[in-house]
Formats: sequence, C-alpha cells, structure tokens
Amino acid sequence: MKKMENMGGFFVAAITPFDAEGRFSAPTLHRLMDKTIAEGAAGFLVGGSSAECPLLSHKERIDGLMAAAHYAGREKTKLMASVASISTEEAVEYAKAAEALHYDCMISTVPYYYKFGMKAIAEYFVTLKNKADLPLFLYNFPGNTGIELDIDNPYIKGILTDGTIAGIKQTSLNLYQMERIKNLNPELVIYGGFDEVYIGARMLGADGAIGSTFNFTLPLFTRIEAAYAAKDYDLAQQLQRQANNIMQALVSCSLFPSIKHILKTQGIDCGGCRAPFPTLTDEQKAYIEKVVAENM
Repeated sequence: MKKMENMGGFFVAAITPFDAEGRFSAPTLHRLMDKTIAEGAAGFLVGGSSAECPLLSHKERIDGLMAAAHYAGREKTKLMASVASISTEEAVEYAKAAEALHYDCMISTVPYYYKFGMKAIAEYFVTLKNKADLPLFLYNFPGNTGIELDIDNPYIKGILTDGTIAGIKQTSLNLYQMERIKNLNPELVIYGGFDEVYIGARMLGADGAIGSTFNFTLPLFTRIEAAYAAKDYDLAQQLQRQANNIMQALVSCSLFPSIKHILKTQGIDCGGCRAPFPTLTDEQKAYIEKVVAENM
C-alpha cells in the first residue's frame, strides 16, 4: 500500500456553527474555513467530536458534509468526513455521502457503547472500506469510545497492514502505541489527536495533527512546527507549554463551549453548544480570554 500524499500538516477538527435559532449555519462554517486556511490549515475533519457529532441529527450531519464540500475555496484544502456511528448501516450511509461529495478521505471511531470485540471492530472497518471508494482512517479515541485498540490482535493488525486503513488519528496520550502502529506499517498517515502532546507525537513519527483548538490556535501551532522543523527544541517546548496553558483553561471550563466563545471574540459567532453542554459563566469567559491572550 502506497502512503497517501499531501495529507500532512494541521487539520482543523471543525466545530458546528449554529445560528440564533440553533440551526446549522453553513455561511459561518465557510467563514471559519476562510480564517483557518489563512492561518495555515491543510484540511478539515468535518462532523467529528468537535462538531458535537453525537448530538446532531442524521440530516444535520449530512448537511455539514455538504456545506464543507460546497465551500467556495474547496480546491485550497483537504476534506476528511467523519462517518462514525454505532450502526454499520448508518456509517455506510455517511461514507457513501462523503464519496458522492468528493471528499479526500473518511474517518471513523470504533463503534462505541456496546464494547464490541476486535473481530467485530475490524469487520466494521472492512465493510466501510468496501462500500465507499475513499481512503479510510481509524480514529483511535479510547477515552470517549471506552475501547482500547489491541494492535497485537490479528484482526486489528490485519486491517492496519492489508490496505483497509490508510491512517490513524491517535487521540490518546499513549504515544508508545502510536509509534508501534507506525512501526507496524510505515505507510500509514499518522495524526496526533491531542493538541497538548503535539511535539511528542511529531518526535515519534506523526505526519501532522487534527485538533479541536486549531479552530483558533493555528497561529501558535504553526510557530511550534516552525521551531520543531528548525530543531529549536527549547522554543518548541516553550510554545507547546503555552498551548497547554490554553488547553488546560479550555478544558476546565468545558472545551467546546470555550472554543466557540473564543471564536466569537474573534468575530465568528458560532452560537452555543447543544445541551447538555453547559453555558459559560461571565467569570469563565473572562478567565479563558485572559489565558488565551497571555499565551497566543
């Protein structure tokens, strides 16, 4: 299997903008894409965790995929469609929609909630790959799915080496596992999935990263990457620490509502998050604004 080309760099895990009535806003998504492409985004993960995927209706998920595909600057960027679902049948529907919309690739978590075994998980990914002609990424997010991927299991090792899987989004602090996956198949495209360990992931072979905070932190992360590329590791470490100061503040107040608040302060009003996500207090808003200003 030949490694996918031009799939490195920073992919924004795009949030879902809502208007004042709580409806998905395609124009606001396009404004966000304009902004982050100008800041250095290589592509977008559309409809993933940062997009509040489990809280969206089937129609809203399709609408989100369509909106990104119809972005006026489509040729400037790569698009990765989240097709994740507990149901294989529904995941296939999203995969076929992404294929019809000419996405560059698709991505899915393992089917969650029911704690499926490794054989069932492998069969889920094989089915997706067989039903839609798009490169397929595995979104490894054990903290949210509750499933630890066993890369020594023959079924999982099979899909990681036989061409079923084109790459991994490693949203896990287990960078040893990420490196072992890379060692298992160097042709896989590997993305770090936790912004707070970006430098560690790069040092262990990640080709890029897909991040929630990249909706507004790309100016900082492009400086981190520049320092890393120049082998100025002291500066890279300092800048990563600044990024982590921001992450700690966002998470302490609720990550996605905090990201949307900072975007609002930057002139892109994406509305609130779907319940049961909380509404930030004035004190929380002031706190995260202060931390972002001090560390960006």
